[in-house]
Amino acid sequence: MKIFLHAILFTILPFIGFSQKLEPEEIILGETRYDLQSNASCPNHLYLFDDGTIGSAWTFSADEMGGYFDRGTGYNYYNGTEWGEWPLERLESMRSGWGNYAPLGSSGELVISHLTTGSSGVEGLTILTREQKGTGIWQETIFTGPENYEGLLWPKMTTGGENHQNIYIIALTKPLENGGQLFNNMNGALLYSKSSDQGQSWDIINHQLFGMDSSFYSGFKPDCYAFAEPKDNVVAFVVGSYVNDLFLMKSVDCGQTFTKTIIWDHPYDMVNPTFDTDSFYAVDGAIDITIDQNNKAHVVFGIIKTWYSTVQLTWKYDKMTDGVGYWNEDHPVFSSNKNSLNPYGHPDSELIPDKTLIGWTQDIDGDSIISFISEPIPPLYYYFSLGLSSMPQIVCDELGRLFFIYSSYTENYHNGWMNYRRLWLRTSLTNGQTWEQFYHYLTGPPYGQFSECVYPSLIAGTETDIYFTFMTDVEPGIVGQGSPEPYSYNTMVFVNLPKDEVVGVQNSKISGYKFQVDQNFPNPFSKKSTISVNLAFPATLILKIYNPAGQLVYQSNLTGNKGRNTINVSGEDLQPGIYFYNITAGDYFCTKKMVVR
Repeated sequence: MKIFLHAILFTILPFIGFSQKLEPEEIILGETRYDLQSNASCPNHLYLFDDGTIGSAWTFSADEMGGYFDRGTGYNYYNGTEWGEWPLERLESMRSGWGNYAPLGSSGELVISHLTTGSSGVEGLTILTREQKGTGIWQETIFTGPENYEGLLWPKMTTGGENHQNIYIIALTKPLENGGQLFNNMNGALLYSKSSDQGQSWDIINHQLFGMDSSFYSGFKPDCYAFAEPKDNVVAFVVGSYVNDLFLMKSVDCGQTFTKTIIWDHPYDMVNPTFDTDSFYAVDGAIDITIDQNNKAHVVFGIIKTWYSTVQLTWKYDKMTDGVGYWNEDHPVFSSNKNSLNPYGHPDSELIPDKTLIGWTQDIDGDSIISFISEPIPPLYYYFSLGLSSMPQIVCDELGRLFFIYSSYTENYHNGWMNYRRLWLRTSLTNGQTWEQFYHYLTGPPYGQFSECVYPSLIAGTETDIYFTFMTDVEPGIVGQGSPEPYSYNTMVFVNLPKDEVVGVQNSKISGYKFQVDQNFPNPFSKKSTISVNLAFPATLILKIYNPAGQLVYQSNLTGNKGRNTINVSGEDLQPGIYFYNITAGDYFCTKKMVVR
């Protein structure tokens, strides 16, 4: 087994090694064979209504053959007492994807997704509405792009105004690589639309906002943009990726006019340069934004080291890049210096750990080395341009507290050949001036700790709880994008997390038991194998053994003494095959693979 050691500048990252585990109850909302919920930024998949009911949507398919001909929006609804049955089919009448969910009117709901041509020959966005959330027939209409550019893809959407009468949409014109054509000299133009009457008519339709046209950029990438939930008269969204600036578009008049703020100045601003670029640190395209109680914008973004190759005619990425950046309107902007977003303490870096650099891969076992199971890490097909830590989400509650969640490649969690992405949370009790400790979210059945946790969608929830959804996958990577993983069902999970569990005491650190777990020996084995555990302090050792499906097949609790401890495992009661064993000591834990002959 090959182990790759990934070193981070631990001396400037004071919270590394201090993390707490979260294990709240989960509800599975449904399953999907289709595991690509976004190319980068996560859509709005969740909303809490004033009466305590909740709606959720995601991209769904039940096609076991892998063609995803039934792809569309999966939906579930919480009526205040219980969630509904898992969906068995999509909401739309035609094949679609990338559904966004929001409230509409006084008690209705809205889903917007993009159509794929297929046999229908129809292009554009599909808009689903119904007057009463949770019940009734969805009304379906088609929203197209400008004449001769009807195909719109990868929409992001939100609603606002009195009783959520206003609908706001940004969507991408079909790029050349998707069978489209240049729109106003742009390969993928972002068009903005607004309706003030729940979509009955459109005040602004398919408009290129100033600062987003070909005078500034040559095009945009799919899903590299995100809306904040509107607040009062403020409507805001962010756009940013490795091919263009990270910038904020903010309106204070309900989306009629916008002001642009460049958050990070890209060195090149071209979709496909005609020359080889230098390598530089960039926004990876996974971004999110929230508006606080003072109408100030807060933005989070993944980071990737990238460069353009004219030999291969493509952008290249260093997928070992690790960092999530943060900015708000009180902060200075980032320059076009090629190391301004360098997360590793470079002299030219403009990131400050625990202030504007707020997410990175964590040292699970406290040994000051991040250990992964395979090399290279991760493979090229692994979530496109995203680095080790990405898919960020951020919200602000009514008390001005910021809640931040991201998905990060995590040591000790793997399927035997590749590590999993897991969810991590942090909070700021000072409106983004300082950030609290890291929390590791531990998902429960059916896959438990042997699962990829990706595409979180986070909302502020209630006074006492935050809510989020995410997708679990028994194998890492994306099927259909070159991953060797088999087609399998992925689960969409809903989490109700008490805020008290993550706000804590400012700058507190969680003490735990540092320990080292050796690989069981012999491995493979048939009758008996031994696991050696070295403890810095006395602790209760909990051994759990799981099969590849994530089912617990054995558990034992042992008294661990300071120093070397030995745990014996018998293979006589286990069927031949691959197993994963997890050993926990206080707040520290380690997972490894063993094989029974």
